[in-house]
Amino acid sequence: MIHEGQSAPEFSGLTESGETVSLASFRGRNLVIYFYPKDDTPGCTKEACTFRDLAGEIAALGGAVLGVSMDTAAAHGRFRARHGLNFPLLADTGGQIAHAFGVARLGNWLGDWMPARRVTFIIDGAGVVRRVLQSEFDMGVHADGALAALRDLAAGAG
Repeated sequence: MIHEGQSAPEFSGLTESGETVSLASFRGRNLVIYFYPKDDTPGCTKEACTFRDLAGEIAALGGAVLGVSMDTAAAHGRFRARHGLNFPLLADTGGQIAHAFGVARLGNWLGDWMPARRVTFIIDGAGVVRRVLQSEFDMGVHADGALAALRDLAAGAG
């Protein structure tokens, strides 16, 4: 898994609206990229809605939010509309982005990839990972921790 102080891996993916988004899309801005297992599950919905509710504060601190899961762009579109999400979701259907960040899980005995682990990375405008947040079951750790990390970056505490 990518650790604090390392450069974030370059990535590119399609959002629910068909737009291509990459790490370069966020150069000069802080990025909160969070990996989650599946759209419309109770924990993932709670996590996404918490990010939605804090998006204004995150933006005020110079940050942007990006959610990533292995769901399709169409599924992301329904999930985003159903819950009024105000940030893009990337379709990582083959798990390439999760694999690059080191959060992919090897699945069954056939070697298929399973949904990514629930991990959030806070990346500064230069592309360096400044904070890594992990918790499979405490959804508040991710959005609240990301907000705290962005406050630290704004204060120069990195």
